[in-house]
Amino acid sequence: MPDSKIYFIADAHLGAGDDSQLRERQLCALLDKARKDATAVIFLGDMFDFWFTYRYVVPKGHVRLIGKMAELADAGIQLHYFIGNHDMWVFRYFEEQMDISMHDDPTILQFDGKKFLIGHGDGLGNQDRQYNLIRKIFRCRLNQQMFAILPEWMTFGIAYHWSGRSRKSHIKKDPTIFEYQGDEKEGIVIHCRQQLDQEAFDYCVFGHRHTAIVRTITSPKGRTATYVNAGDWLANRDYAVYQNGVITLASWQE
Repeated sequence: MPDSKIYFIADAHLGAGDDSQLRERQLCALLDKARKDATAVIFLGDMFDFWFTYRYVVPKGHVRLIGKMAELADAGIQLHYFIGNHDMWVFRYFEEQMDISMHDDPTILQFDGKKFLIGHGDGLGNQDRQYNLIRKIFRCRLNQQMFAILPEWMTFGIAYHWSGRSRKSHIKKDPTIFEYQGDEKEGIVIHCRQQLDQEAFDYCVFGHRHTAIVRTITSPKGRTATYVNAGDWLANRDYAVYQNGVITLASWQE
């Protein structure tokens, strides 16, 4: 398929906000489009505002997206899912049920003869040591097992309340939080520039920052790569598309 595409989608935060089901339907419409011309779809994390994989119970909701992911997988489209800071407890559910490749950390993948460093983006660049401590606590297997003992109505209630308050608090504290802060301050860019000196790659594609952008970055030793943030599906319906050696940003139109 010479003109095939790779789609990158980030930060849908399904379950948050009154328009969650509308966002989900629109996302499924994009995936219907992708089924016609995509070789791969990359989910860059935080597709759900919260998720916890129980042993025998599937969390309520999001059936349209999960069904669409299964449909794409069955159609032979390559799917990758990079866990974010809101859905880090997906574990291996999607991998077991739909053969989706799951990634806990940034990973280099190769498409069309090009190297892509891909990840969600949280905790990179050592910009927020307090968050990195919390991240380690949440990723601790013992803590996850203890959390699983609690009833789902309690765990999801706590998670959605905390997530909503945290998002509003950050925006209130700094209204410019989702604006690009510059190469020397963006944790993801700092990480990518450091990694670029360790191993050359052509593109680095991330989410997390809710800021759609494409720019050239340069490592301390002078190597260059194209940095892409796919933006977010929560507020802006952003996504990125790779085709024929070029990555472009797009925004979903009904």
